Amino acid sequence: MKNFTSFLYSYRIVILVFILASCSKPEEKITTSPKPPRIAITEIEAGIKAYIDAKTLENGGIFPVKDENHDLKMKLVRVHTEYLSNLGPESHFACVDLVDESGDVYDVDFFMNGKPGEMDVTQTTVHKLNGKPFYSWKQKTDKTWYRVPMEQTDNSLLGVIEGKDSFEFYYTVTVPPLDEKAKIWIPLAESDPFQEVTLLDISSPKEPKKLADPVNKNTILYWELSPEDSGKEINISYAVDRKEKGPYEAPSPNPEVDLASNILMPKGGRFEEIAIEAIGDKINDSHLVQARALYDYIIDNMRYMKFGNFGRGDSNYACDSKTGNCSEFHSFFISLARSVGIPARFAIGASIPSDRNEGGIDGYHCWAEFYADGKWWPVDISEANKYTALATYYFGRHPANRIEFTRGRDLKVNPSPAAGPINFLAYPYLEVKGEEIKAPTRFTFMRKS
Repeated sequence: MKNFTSFLYSYRIVILVFILASCSKPEEKITTSPKPPRIAITEIEAGIKAYIDAKTLENGGIFPVKDENHDLKMKLVRVHTEYLSNLGPESHFACVDLVDESGDVYDVDFFMNGKPGEMDVTQTTVHKLNGKPFYSWKQKTDKTWYRVPMEQTDNSLLGVIEGKDSFEFYYTVTVPPLDEKAKIWIPLAESDPFQEVTLLDISSPKEPKKLADPVNKNTILYWELSPEDSGKEINISYAVDRKEKGPYEAPSPNPEVDLASNILMPKGGRFEEIAIEAIGDKINDSHLVQARALYDYIIDNMRYMKFGNFGRGDSNYACDSKTGNCSEFHSFFISLARSVGIPARFAIGASIPSDRNEGGIDGYHCWAEFYADGKWWPVDISEANKYTALATYYFGRHPANRIEFTRGRDLKVNPSPAAGPINFLAYPYLEVKGEEIKAPTRFTFMRKS
Protein backbone atom coordinates (compact mmCIF):
# COMPACT_ATOMS: atom_id res chain seq x y z
CA MET A 1 0.00 0.00 0.00
CA LYS A 2 2.91 2.42 0.49
CA ASN A 3 3.30 2.75 -3.27
CA PHE A 4 -0.41 3.10 -3.76
CA THR A 5 -0.42 6.86 -4.20
CA SER A 6 1.81 6.57 -7.26
CA PHE A 7 -1.29 5.52 -9.12
CA LEU A 8 -3.18 8.70 -8.28
CA TYR A 9 -2.67 11.20 -11.08
CA SER A 10 -5.83 12.43 -12.80
CA TYR A 11 -8.89 10.55 -13.56
CA ARG A 12 -11.93 10.36 -15.60
CA ILE A 13 -15.44 11.09 -14.29
CA VAL A 14 -19.01 10.94 -15.54
CA ILE A 15 -21.62 13.70 -15.03
CA LEU A 16 -25.28 13.25 -14.17
CA VAL A 17 -27.69 16.14 -13.55
CA PHE A 18 -30.91 15.31 -11.68
CA ILE A 19 -33.91 17.60 -11.06
CA LEU A 20 -36.80 16.12 -9.12
CA ALA A 21 -40.28 17.30 -9.99
CA SER A 22 -42.92 17.57 -7.25
CA CYS A 23 -46.51 16.64 -8.05
CA SER A 24 -49.84 17.11 -6.24
CA LYS A 25 -53.32 15.76 -6.90
CA PRO A 26 -55.70 18.06 -8.84
CA GLU A 27 -58.12 18.34 -5.95
CA GLU A 28 -55.46 19.38 -3.45
CA LYS A 29 -55.04 23.05 -2.67
CA ILE A 30 -51.57 24.19 -3.55
CA THR A 31 -49.93 26.58 -1.15
CA THR A 32 -46.70 28.41 -1.72
CA SER A 33 -43.91 28.92 0.72
CA PRO A 34 -40.36 30.16 0.43
CA LYS A 35 -38.09 27.58 -1.16
CA PRO A 36 -35.34 26.35 1.11
CA PRO A 37 -31.90 27.55 0.03
CA ARG A 38 -30.01 25.22 -2.29
CA ILE A 39 -26.86 23.73 -0.86
CA ALA A 40 -23.75 25.01 -2.58
CA ILE A 41 -21.77 22.63 -4.75
CA THR A 42 -18.76 23.12 -2.45
CA GLU A 43 -20.89 21.86 0.46
CA ILE A 44 -21.88 18.75 -1.50
CA GLU A 45 -18.22 18.14 -2.30
CA ALA A 46 -17.28 18.55 1.36
CA GLY A 47 -20.12 16.20 2.32
CA ILE A 48 -19.10 13.35 0.05
CA LYS A 49 -15.43 13.75 0.96
CA ALA A 50 -16.26 13.71 4.67
CA TYR A 51 -18.37 10.58 4.21
CA ILE A 52 -15.61 8.76 2.32
CA ASP A 53 -12.95 9.89 4.82
CA ALA A 54 -15.02 8.68 7.76
CA LYS A 55 -15.74 5.29 6.21
CA THR A 56 -12.09 4.93 5.18
CA LEU A 57 -11.00 5.58 8.76
CA GLU A 58 -13.56 3.08 10.09
CA ASN A 59 -12.26 0.40 7.71
CA GLY A 60 -8.54 0.68 8.35
CA GLY A 61 -7.64 2.93 5.43
CA ILE A 62 -9.89 1.29 2.82
CA PHE A 63 -13.24 2.58 1.55
CA PRO A 64 -15.67 -0.32 0.94
CA VAL A 65 -17.96 -0.16 -2.10
CA LYS A 66 -20.80 -2.64 -2.43
CA ASP A 67 -23.65 -2.89 -4.88
CA GLU A 68 -25.53 -5.78 -6.43
CA ASN A 69 -22.49 -6.86 -8.46
CA HIS A 70 -19.42 -5.58 -6.63
CA ASP A 71 -17.67 -5.87 -3.26
CA LEU A 72 -14.61 -3.61 -3.51
CA LYS A 73 -11.95 -2.08 -1.29
CA MET A 74 -11.11 1.36 -2.63
CA LYS A 75 -9.35 4.67 -2.10
CA LEU A 76 -10.57 8.10 -3.15
CA VAL A 77 -9.03 9.61 -6.26
CA ARG A 78 -11.12 12.66 -7.04
CA VAL A 79 -14.52 14.31 -6.71
CA HIS A 80 -15.22 16.39 -9.82
CA THR A 81 -16.94 19.53 -8.56
CA GLU A 82 -18.40 20.41 -11.96
CA TYR A 83 -20.46 17.20 -11.90
CA LEU A 84 -22.03 17.46 -8.45
CA SER A 85 -25.79 18.01 -8.42
CA ASN A 86 -28.65 19.03 -6.15
CA LEU A 87 -31.62 16.67 -6.43
CA GLY A 88 -33.75 18.53 -3.89
CA PRO A 89 -33.47 20.54 -0.66
CA GLU A 90 -31.60 17.75 1.14
CA SER A 91 -30.96 15.28 -1.67
CA HIS A 92 -27.76 15.28 -3.71
CA PHE A 93 -25.77 13.36 -6.29
CA ALA A 94 -22.04 12.87 -6.78
CA CYS A 95 -19.93 10.76 -9.12
CA VAL A 96 -16.54 9.94 -7.69
CA ASP A 97 -13.40 8.22 -8.99
CA LEU A 98 -12.06 5.50 -6.70
CA VAL A 99 -9.13 3.17 -7.28
CA ASP A 100 -8.54 -0.33 -5.97
CA GLU A 101 -5.27 -1.97 -4.98
CA SER A 102 -4.61 -3.27 -8.51
CA GLY A 103 -4.84 0.21 -10.01
CA ASP A 104 -8.27 -0.27 -11.60
CA VAL A 105 -10.26 2.97 -11.56
CA TYR A 106 -14.00 2.84 -10.86
CA ASP A 107 -16.57 5.59 -11.42
CA VAL A 108 -19.01 5.27 -8.50
CA ASP A 109 -22.37 7.05 -8.30
CA PHE A 110 -23.43 8.30 -4.86
CA PHE A 111 -26.87 9.49 -3.78
CA MET A 112 -26.91 11.46 -0.52
CA ASN A 113 -29.44 12.94 1.88
CA GLY A 114 -28.95 15.49 4.61
CA LYS A 115 -27.66 18.93 5.42
CA PRO A 116 -24.03 20.08 5.21
CA GLY A 117 -21.99 18.21 7.78
CA GLU A 118 -24.76 15.66 8.28
CA MET A 119 -24.93 13.98 4.87
CA ASP A 120 -25.41 10.24 4.60
CA VAL A 121 -25.15 8.09 1.49
CA THR A 122 -28.39 6.29 0.68
CA GLN A 123 -27.28 4.44 -2.46
CA THR A 124 -23.96 3.52 -4.10
CA THR A 125 -23.58 1.96 -7.55
CA VAL A 126 -20.50 1.21 -9.64
CA HIS A 127 -20.97 2.94 -12.99
CA LYS A 128 -17.70 2.28 -14.86
CA LEU A 129 -14.55 0.23 -14.69
CA ASN A 130 -11.55 1.89 -16.38
CA GLY A 131 -13.90 3.98 -18.47
CA LYS A 132 -16.14 1.09 -19.57
CA PRO A 133 -19.73 1.52 -18.37
CA PHE A 134 -21.95 -1.11 -16.81
CA TYR A 135 -25.03 1.02 -17.58
CA SER A 136 -25.96 4.38 -19.11
CA TRP A 137 -28.18 7.25 -18.06
CA LYS A 138 -30.98 8.81 -20.10
CA GLN A 139 -32.72 12.12 -19.45
CA LYS A 140 -36.51 12.43 -19.44
CA THR A 141 -38.40 15.46 -20.74
CA ASP A 142 -38.88 16.65 -17.14
CA LYS A 143 -35.06 16.77 -16.78
CA THR A 144 -34.86 13.81 -14.39
CA TRP A 145 -32.64 10.86 -15.25
CA TYR A 146 -32.97 7.08 -15.17
CA ARG A 147 -30.63 4.14 -15.63
CA VAL A 148 -30.55 2.26 -18.93
CA PRO A 149 -28.99 -1.21 -19.34
CA MET A 150 -26.10 -1.20 -21.80
CA GLU A 151 -27.95 -3.53 -24.18
CA GLN A 152 -30.72 -0.92 -24.47
CA THR A 153 -28.46 2.05 -25.20
CA ASP A 154 -28.09 3.74 -28.55
CA ASN A 155 -25.12 5.61 -29.98
CA SER A 156 -26.16 8.91 -28.40
CA LEU A 157 -25.82 7.36 -24.94
CA LEU A 158 -22.35 6.10 -25.87
CA GLY A 159 -20.98 9.52 -26.73
CA VAL A 160 -21.86 9.76 -30.42
CA ILE A 161 -23.80 12.47 -32.24
CA GLU A 162 -23.97 11.70 -35.93
CA GLY A 163 -24.49 14.25 -38.69
CA LYS A 164 -24.04 17.74 -37.20
CA ASP A 165 -23.71 19.42 -33.83
CA SER A 166 -23.63 23.06 -32.75
CA PHE A 167 -22.49 24.39 -29.39
CA GLU A 168 -20.58 27.08 -27.56
CA PHE A 169 -17.36 26.00 -25.92
CA TYR A 170 -15.70 27.77 -22.97
CA TYR A 171 -12.02 27.34 -22.11
CA THR A 172 -11.09 28.76 -18.69
CA VAL A 173 -7.62 28.91 -17.12
CA THR A 174 -6.88 30.19 -13.62
CA VAL A 175 -3.38 31.60 -13.26
CA PRO A 176 -1.78 29.91 -10.23
CA PRO A 177 0.18 31.91 -7.62
CA LEU A 178 3.28 33.36 -9.29
CA ASP A 179 6.42 34.61 -7.59
CA GLU A 180 8.24 35.12 -10.87
CA LYS A 181 7.45 36.12 -14.40
CA ALA A 182 5.83 33.34 -16.41
CA LYS A 183 5.00 32.38 -19.97
CA ILE A 184 1.91 30.52 -21.11
CA TRP A 185 0.93 28.87 -24.40
CA ILE A 186 -2.74 28.00 -25.10
CA PRO A 187 -4.20 26.44 -28.27
CA LEU A 188 -6.51 28.48 -30.48
CA ALA A 189 -9.21 26.38 -32.13
CA GLU A 190 -9.74 27.27 -35.78
CA SER A 191 -12.02 26.35 -38.66
CA ASP A 192 -11.34 23.46 -41.02
CA PRO A 193 -13.52 21.49 -43.47
CA PHE A 194 -15.25 19.73 -40.55
CA GLN A 195 -15.63 22.49 -37.96
CA GLU A 196 -16.65 26.11 -38.36
CA VAL A 197 -15.22 27.94 -35.36
CA THR A 198 -16.13 31.51 -34.45
CA LEU A 199 -14.03 33.10 -31.72
CA LEU A 200 -16.54 34.88 -29.49
CA ASP A 201 -14.24 36.40 -26.89
CA ILE A 202 -10.84 36.29 -25.25
CA SER A 203 -10.79 37.73 -21.73
CA SER A 204 -7.35 37.82 -20.13
CA PRO A 205 -5.06 39.99 -18.00
CA LYS A 206 -3.37 41.32 -21.14
CA GLU A 207 -3.48 40.92 -24.90
CA PRO A 208 -2.04 37.66 -26.23
CA LYS A 209 0.25 37.19 -29.19
CA LYS A 210 -0.62 34.71 -31.91
CA LEU A 211 2.16 32.28 -32.74
CA ALA A 212 2.29 30.12 -35.85
CA ASP A 213 3.21 26.43 -35.89
CA PRO A 214 4.02 26.19 -39.62
CA VAL A 215 4.68 22.43 -39.68
CA ASN A 216 1.28 21.39 -38.28
CA LYS A 217 -0.59 24.57 -39.25
CA ASN A 218 -1.68 25.41 -35.71
CA THR A 219 -2.16 28.83 -34.13
CA ILE A 220 -1.17 29.20 -30.50
CA LEU A 221 -1.90 32.05 -28.09
CA TYR A 222 0.99 33.31 -25.99
CA TRP A 223 1.11 35.52 -22.90
CA GLU A 224 3.89 36.77 -20.67
CA LEU A 225 2.55 36.94 -17.12
CA SER A 226 3.70 38.61 -13.91
CA PRO A 227 3.09 37.91 -10.21
CA GLU A 228 0.27 40.48 -10.21
CA ASP A 229 -1.62 38.20 -12.62
CA SER A 230 -1.86 35.48 -9.93
CA GLY A 231 -5.42 34.25 -9.50
CA LYS A 232 -6.71 35.96 -12.63
CA GLU A 233 -8.54 34.04 -15.34
CA ILE A 234 -8.00 33.59 -19.03
CA ASN A 235 -11.35 32.90 -20.69
CA ILE A 236 -11.75 31.89 -24.33
CA SER A 237 -15.18 31.24 -25.82
CA TYR A 238 -16.13 29.82 -29.20
CA ALA A 239 -19.25 29.10 -31.24
CA VAL A 240 -18.76 25.81 -33.08
CA ASP A 241 -20.66 24.12 -35.89
CA ARG A 242 -19.20 20.66 -36.37
CA LYS A 243 -19.81 17.91 -38.93
CA GLU A 244 -19.31 14.21 -38.43
CA LYS A 245 -16.00 13.24 -40.01
CA GLY A 246 -15.56 10.26 -42.31
CA PRO A 247 -12.81 9.31 -44.76
CA TYR A 248 -11.92 12.38 -46.79
CA GLU A 249 -9.67 13.46 -49.62
CA ALA A 250 -6.99 15.98 -48.73
CA PRO A 251 -3.43 16.84 -49.72
CA SER A 252 -1.14 13.82 -49.77
CA PRO A 253 0.84 13.11 -46.60
CA ASN A 254 4.12 14.84 -45.94
CA PRO A 255 6.59 11.97 -45.36
CA GLU A 256 8.83 14.23 -43.27
CA VAL A 257 5.95 14.69 -40.82
CA ASP A 258 3.46 11.83 -41.25
CA LEU A 259 6.04 9.04 -41.53
CA ALA A 260 8.64 10.45 -39.14
CA SER A 261 9.50 9.70 -35.53
CA ASN A 262 8.47 12.09 -32.77
CA ILE A 263 10.10 12.47 -29.40
CA LEU A 264 7.50 10.32 -27.63
CA MET A 265 6.21 8.57 -30.78
CA PRO A 266 9.23 6.75 -32.23
CA LYS A 267 9.03 4.34 -35.16
CA GLY A 268 10.95 1.25 -36.19
CA GLY A 269 12.65 -1.26 -33.89
CA ARG A 270 10.20 -3.12 -31.71
CA PHE A 271 7.29 -1.08 -33.10
CA GLU A 272 8.03 -2.43 -36.57
CA GLU A 273 8.30 -5.96 -35.18
CA ILE A 274 4.96 -5.68 -33.34
CA ALA A 275 3.26 -4.13 -36.38
CA ILE A 276 4.46 -6.87 -38.70
CA GLU A 277 3.33 -9.54 -36.25
CA ALA A 278 -0.08 -7.86 -35.81
CA ILE A 279 -0.57 -7.55 -39.57
CA GLY A 280 0.42 -11.20 -40.10
CA ASP A 281 -0.66 -12.65 -43.43
CA LYS A 282 -2.09 -9.27 -44.46
CA ILE A 283 1.43 -7.95 -45.03
CA ASN A 284 0.83 -7.78 -48.80
CA ASP A 285 -2.65 -6.28 -48.52
CA SER A 286 -3.55 -2.59 -48.76
CA HIS A 287 -2.68 -0.02 -46.11
CA LEU A 288 -6.39 0.12 -45.27
CA VAL A 289 -6.48 -3.58 -44.40
CA GLN A 290 -3.20 -3.32 -42.48
CA ALA A 291 -4.38 -0.29 -40.50
CA ARG A 292 -7.48 -2.20 -39.42
CA ALA A 293 -5.27 -5.03 -38.19
CA LEU A 294 -3.24 -2.55 -36.10
CA TYR A 295 -6.44 -0.92 -34.82
CA ASP A 296 -7.79 -4.32 -33.70
CA TYR A 297 -4.45 -5.25 -32.13
CA ILE A 298 -4.54 -2.19 -29.87
CA ILE A 299 -8.20 -2.72 -28.92
CA ASP A 300 -7.44 -6.35 -28.02
CA ASN A 301 -4.18 -5.73 -26.15
CA MET A 302 -4.52 -2.38 -24.33
CA ARG A 303 -6.56 -1.41 -21.28
CA TYR A 304 -7.91 2.08 -20.72
CA MET A 305 -6.42 2.85 -17.28
CA LYS A 306 -5.38 6.17 -15.81
CA PHE A 307 -2.49 5.42 -13.52
CA GLY A 308 1.28 5.45 -13.72
CA ASN A 309 2.99 7.75 -16.18
CA PHE A 310 -0.03 8.04 -18.44
CA GLY A 311 -1.29 11.04 -20.39
CA ARG A 312 1.94 11.99 -22.18
CA GLY A 313 1.27 10.08 -25.37
CA ASP A 314 4.40 8.00 -24.86
CA SER A 315 4.45 5.06 -27.26
CA ASN A 316 7.12 3.23 -25.29
CA TYR A 317 5.09 3.51 -22.09
CA ALA A 318 2.01 2.23 -23.95
CA CYS A 319 3.99 -0.64 -25.42
CA ASP A 320 5.43 -1.65 -22.05
CA SER A 321 2.37 -1.23 -19.85
CA LYS A 322 -0.39 -1.87 -22.41
CA THR A 323 -2.37 0.78 -20.50
CA GLY A 324 -3.06 4.49 -20.71
CA ASN A 325 -5.59 7.06 -21.80
CA CYS A 326 -6.48 8.25 -25.30
CA SER A 327 -3.02 9.74 -25.84
CA GLU A 328 -1.28 6.39 -25.28
CA PHE A 329 -3.76 4.48 -27.45
CA HIS A 330 -3.28 6.76 -30.43
CA SER A 331 0.44 7.33 -30.01
CA PHE A 332 1.01 3.57 -30.00
CA PHE A 333 -1.14 3.20 -33.13
CA ILE A 334 0.77 5.96 -34.92
CA SER A 335 4.15 4.45 -34.01
CA LEU A 336 3.03 1.05 -35.34
CA ALA A 337 1.49 2.50 -38.50
CA ARG A 338 4.46 4.67 -39.42
CA SER A 339 6.81 1.76 -38.78
CA VAL A 340 5.27 -0.16 -41.69
CA GLY A 341 4.92 2.82 -44.01
CA ILE A 342 1.35 3.91 -43.23
CA PRO A 343 1.20 7.72 -42.85
CA ALA A 344 -0.57 8.68 -39.62
CA ARG A 345 -1.10 11.81 -37.53
CA PHE A 346 -2.30 12.92 -34.10
CA ALA A 347 -4.92 15.52 -33.11
CA ILE A 348 -6.34 16.70 -29.81
CA GLY A 349 -9.32 18.66 -28.56
CA ALA A 350 -12.37 17.84 -26.46
CA SER A 351 -15.37 15.54 -26.75
CA ILE A 352 -18.72 17.24 -26.10
CA PRO A 353 -21.18 15.14 -24.03
CA SER A 354 -23.96 13.69 -26.18
CA ASP A 355 -26.50 13.00 -23.41
CA ARG A 356 -26.97 16.56 -22.10
CA ASN A 357 -26.92 20.09 -23.44
CA GLU A 358 -24.68 22.01 -21.06
CA GLY A 359 -22.20 21.69 -18.23
CA GLY A 360 -18.69 20.54 -17.57
CA ILE A 361 -16.44 18.41 -19.76
CA ASP A 362 -14.07 15.86 -18.29
CA GLY A 363 -10.84 17.06 -19.84
CA TYR A 364 -9.28 16.72 -23.26
CA HIS A 365 -9.70 13.96 -25.79
CA CYS A 366 -7.40 12.97 -28.64
CA TRP A 367 -7.63 10.83 -31.76
CA ALA A 368 -5.71 9.86 -34.90
CA GLU A 369 -5.95 9.62 -38.67
CA PHE A 370 -4.12 7.43 -41.17
CA TYR A 371 -3.75 7.68 -44.95
CA ALA A 372 -4.86 4.87 -47.25
CA ASP A 373 -6.48 4.51 -50.68
CA GLY A 374 -6.05 8.21 -51.38
CA LYS A 375 -7.96 9.36 -48.28
CA TRP A 376 -7.39 10.25 -44.64
CA TRP A 377 -9.27 7.87 -42.33
CA PRO A 378 -10.21 9.07 -38.81
CA VAL A 379 -10.01 6.56 -35.94
CA ASP A 380 -10.78 6.75 -32.23
CA ILE A 381 -9.30 3.62 -30.69
CA SER A 382 -9.70 4.46 -27.00
CA GLU A 383 -13.45 5.02 -27.45
CA ALA A 384 -13.70 1.81 -29.47
CA ASN A 385 -11.92 0.03 -26.60
CA LYS A 386 -14.50 1.33 -24.10
CA TYR A 387 -17.53 0.70 -26.30
CA THR A 388 -16.80 -2.41 -28.34
CA ALA A 389 -20.20 -2.12 -30.03
CA LEU A 390 -18.83 1.01 -31.72
CA ALA A 391 -15.49 -0.47 -32.84
CA THR A 392 -16.65 -0.56 -36.45
CA TYR A 393 -18.00 3.00 -36.26
CA TYR A 394 -14.78 4.46 -34.87
CA PHE A 395 -12.69 2.93 -37.67
CA GLY A 396 -13.27 5.68 -40.21
CA ARG A 397 -15.55 8.01 -38.23
CA HIS A 398 -15.34 10.80 -35.68
CA PRO A 399 -18.70 12.02 -34.31
CA ALA A 400 -19.90 15.59 -34.68
CA ASN A 401 -19.80 16.35 -30.96
CA ARG A 402 -16.17 17.36 -30.55
CA ILE A 403 -13.87 20.31 -31.07
CA GLU A 404 -10.31 20.08 -32.37
CA PHE A 405 -7.63 22.35 -30.87
CA THR A 406 -4.33 21.32 -32.46
CA ARG A 407 -2.80 18.75 -34.78
CA GLY A 408 0.55 17.02 -34.59
CA ARG A 409 3.26 16.50 -32.00
CA ASP A 410 6.48 18.33 -31.06
CA LEU A 411 4.94 21.71 -31.84
CA LYS A 412 7.54 24.36 -32.67
CA VAL A 413 6.74 28.04 -32.15
CA ASN A 414 8.70 31.21 -31.48
CA PRO A 415 9.06 31.98 -28.63
CA SER A 416 9.10 28.37 -27.47
CA PRO A 417 9.34 26.81 -24.00
CA ALA A 418 12.83 26.33 -22.58
CA ALA A 419 12.29 22.56 -22.77
CA GLY A 420 11.91 22.74 -26.55
CA PRO A 421 8.99 21.68 -28.76
CA ILE A 422 5.61 21.26 -27.06
CA ASN A 423 4.63 17.57 -26.90
CA PHE A 424 0.98 18.34 -27.72
CA LEU A 425 -1.29 21.19 -26.71
CA ALA A 426 -4.74 20.87 -25.19
CA TYR A 427 -4.26 22.19 -21.66
CA PRO A 428 -2.08 25.29 -21.28
CA TYR A 429 1.69 25.00 -21.17
CA LEU A 430 2.76 27.32 -18.32
CA GLU A 431 6.44 27.90 -17.72
CA VAL A 432 8.14 29.52 -14.72
CA LYS A 433 11.95 29.81 -14.64
CA GLY A 434 12.17 27.29 -17.46
CA GLU A 435 10.03 24.67 -15.66
CA GLU A 436 6.50 23.58 -16.58
CA ILE A 437 3.86 24.01 -13.87
CA LYS A 438 0.17 23.18 -13.96
CA ALA A 439 -2.50 25.81 -14.47
CA PRO A 440 -6.02 24.82 -13.30
CA THR A 441 -8.16 24.50 -16.41
CA ARG A 442 -11.80 23.69 -17.01
CA PHE A 443 -13.86 23.12 -20.14
CA THR A 444 -17.61 23.79 -20.26
CA PHE A 445 -20.16 23.95 -23.04
CA MET A 446 -23.71 24.87 -24.01
CA ARG A 447 -25.38 23.18 -26.97
CA LYS A 448 -27.41 25.33 -29.33
CA SER A 449 -31.13 24.57 -29.68
